[in-house]
Amino acid sequence: MDGVGLEAYLIVGAVLFVCGIVCMATKRNAIGVLMGVELVLNGANVNFVAFSRFTPLGLDGQATALFVVVLAAAEAAVALAIALNYYNNHLTIDVDRGNELHG
Repeated sequence: MDGVGLEAYLIVGAVLFVCGIVCMATKRNAIGVLMGVELVLNGANVNFVAFSRFTPLGLDGQATALFVVVLAAAEAAVALAIALNYYNNHLTIDVDRGNELHG
């Protein structure tokens, strides 16, 4: 088989996943945390597509990756709306001050 093997795709997916986890753990504002979540989901998508390419799964990996992309877009839209509403009320999007969101 020519070209790049499965291991290279898995390494790229793992690097994206770890970068997302580090981003979520170190960022203090909501936008940075959302970027970390997107990196984690994209790392998982790379693995789904790589496994569907190199195993006899067919299009299951691509369909799952497409579903995850749609889910990530919806999650980003809702989370951004919450962050903007929180910013309008408190003039910050610092996630450490999120304990002020008591019902």
